[in-house]
Amino acid sequence: MMIFSRADDSVLSRWWWTVDRWLLLALLMLLAAGLILGFAAGTSAATRLGLPAFYFAERQVIYALLALVAMVGLSLLPARTVRRFALILLGMSLLATAATLFADEDYNGATRWLDLGGLSIQPSEFLKPALAVTCAWLLAAGMEESGIAGRGIAAGLVAVAAVLLLLQPDFGQTVLIGATFALQLVLAGLPGLWIAALGAASVLGVGAAYVLLPHVAERITRFLDPASGDTWQVDRALTAFRAGGLFGRGPGEGAIKKHLPEAHTDYIFAVAGEEFGALACLAIIALFAVIVVRGLMRLGTDDDPFRVLATSGLLAVFGFQALINIGVNLALLPSKGMTLPFISYGGSSMLALGITMGMVLALTRRNRFEGRSRFTIRRWA
Repeated sequence: MMIFSRADDSVLSRWWWTVDRWLLLALLMLLAAGLILGFAAGTSAATRLGLPAFYFAERQVIYALLALVAMVGLSLLPARTVRRFALILLGMSLLATAATLFADEDYNGATRWLDLGGLSIQPSEFLKPALAVTCAWLLAAGMEESGIAGRGIAAGLVAVAAVLLLLQPDFGQTVLIGATFALQLVLAGLPGLWIAALGAASVLGVGAAYVLLPHVAERITRFLDPASGDTWQVDRALTAFRAGGLFGRGPGEGAIKKHLPEAHTDYIFAVAGEEFGALACLAIIALFAVIVVRGLMRLGTDDDPFRVLATSGLLAVFGFQALINIGVNLALLPSKGMTLPFISYGGSSMLALGITMGMVLALTRRNRFEGRSRFTIRRWA
């Protein structure tokens, strides 16, 4: 265990005494759970695809290490640098997301990936945390300085991102960034009438997607009426939970994962249910809850609107994504290809989540050495 003197003024010492170590511990536990489940589900997926047995498991270890480096590295930064990093990341992510529309890499009818020298990257994963922090900065600036149209500029950025995602098409990620921005608007003091209007617009948006996007209509219809379409993957996932019971069949003893095409990604929670049981699944859910609640608790005494809005937005991205994945696995939500944070296999997702939680750790640090500052557009210049 790292031990630093409180009198030590080094970067690592300041980090150690100001970072939320309980939050960091919960994140490390979640990463460890992801590695265990990566070996449990990845070997079957690799064998089924004719790859070396540990193809996915080995890469999961590499991705987890990269995420850990990104998380710890970003947690060392002051809040102003985090904001600047997010703005740069947003610009790059928007351009890269737009570039996917002209890419040849098509997966299940969607163009969400860029092939960079044999390395596939999903830019929308990095778009989510960057957009949350940038919108928080704009909303905070609008609250602190009269004449700054922070709310309007932020809404414009979200609209641009939503259009790019819908063109891929990726309705699930669009809903995720929309829900995150809506939460930030409410926290920023959006009037009650506007909140009601926002809710109505959300309902209309889902209705429009149902009418205009055939794949969205198919998934919603299949969810409401399972007999209307193919529910094979969801049925197998539910079978896995039933087979696992409370304590599971045991590590490596799962049978359903051998037949689920997305067992190591979208349906890895079902693998956890079969091999480790319902109690292990509840423990994973508890870890997600602890991370979100602990992060929000750190904001209880913070009077900096930027920190509050940015951290809330980042935690919303993290929490909503976990909620969607688990809901799909349990047949509580329509099918949507979204990874379980730090658990599912995926390089872009893992690294983006490392960035997300690294910024959360940075923004929730209780810094004894630096005074509080007000973050405005004027100070950015």
